[in-house]
Amino acid sequence: MDFALSEQQRAFRDSVRGFAQKHLAAGALARAHDPAHPFDVARLMARQGLLGITMPEADGGQGGTLMDAVLAIEAVASVCPRSADVVQAGNFGPVRVLAEFGSVEQKARYLKPILAGDTVMCLGMSEPDAGSAVTDLKTSAVADGDGFRVNGTKVFSTHGPYASVILAYVRYAPGLEGIGSVLIEPEWKGVSFGKRSRFMSGEEWVQIYFEDVRVPRENVLLGPGGFRKQIAGFNVERIGNTARSLALGRYCYEAAREWALARRQFGRPLAEFQGLQWKFADMKMKLDAGELLLYRAAANADRGMPSAEDTAIAKAFCNQAGFEIANEALQVMGGTGYSQEVLVEYCVRRCRGWMIAGGSIEMMKNRIAEGIFGRSFSQRPEGKPG
Repeated sequence: MDFALSEQQRAFRDSVRGFAQKHLAAGALARAHDPAHPFDVARLMARQGLLGITMPEADGGQGGTLMDAVLAIEAVASVCPRSADVVQAGNFGPVRVLAEFGSVEQKARYLKPILAGDTVMCLGMSEPDAGSAVTDLKTSAVADGDGFRVNGTKVFSTHGPYASVILAYVRYAPGLEGIGSVLIEPEWKGVSFGKRSRFMSGEEWVQIYFEDVRVPRENVLLGPGGFRKQIAGFNVERIGNTARSLALGRYCYEAAREWALARRQFGRPLAEFQGLQWKFADMKMKLDAGELLLYRAAANADRGMPSAEDTAIAKAFCNQAGFEIANEALQVMGGTGYSQEVLVEYCVRRCRGWMIAGGSIEMMKNRIAEGIFGRSFSQRPEGKPG
């Protein structure tokens, strides 16, 4: 079994890193502290072929693999952690669901400008009473002539303040088989937004309200019974989440390693103190183990949609490892690491969020347990439908 990247993969990774060093290094710190979506970076990446990496050329993509997209996230994050989010937005998550299941007309209207870097998409999935229990969602889509009327509320939608289209999970009918999704434009009558809020990472989100929003039938992405397809696509988003966690952990590890070689205390470089050597050994082991789990999930996914079990194992491990590595790197760098003059503290905050977003670590462990025991374990009271 070959654990090394192919020559082609190494060349691609190196070319992306070279692009990042040339175009993204100079503004990396300022970019991390700006909550706005960096459309200037998105357009640069579009011209470089870094948006739609995994999508067919017929849809405006590059026809590459999910592994290629993971390598792109890692290469960009090694120079500008914030810009790795742009790779995510243009390759994983709701945009991938649109590319996979959208009609020709939907792709022409919504996917094309996203892959050009001109717009961004947000996912309307979580609700005030439906977070981890996403099938409890209440946003309804009721038939109305040749379309639907949508009513409900969405929270924690990444890119919500800047999106040109919302992929909203909706309920057409009771039960799991009644769930699907529609494409809603923010300017439509009945769509409104709450005040902007910020996560600990500095990323902005808004509560989204749908009040009797008229959605034409041509904007139905997945009808009743589409939930399982959406979740299969959501596993792709988890791969991107996982890749960023580990990539930002690696960024901090490299920053702390350079610091430990250059910084002197008590007349010696920090790298010569055994206590710090053990910290770096632990960080390196976590990076290597996480990389193997991430690459396994991504490589297996290139045969189709990602395995839910492979993805859960990679996400649970890498989310925790990325945060722990970033946090230890901050400790090594002391006051400098804690300062907003370097990106380590930003990476700590960012990694902490991914332990919740895209499926919490606890939910991932539940999914892993299902694979171990070969059965599902409902978290609901006995007799309550999913």
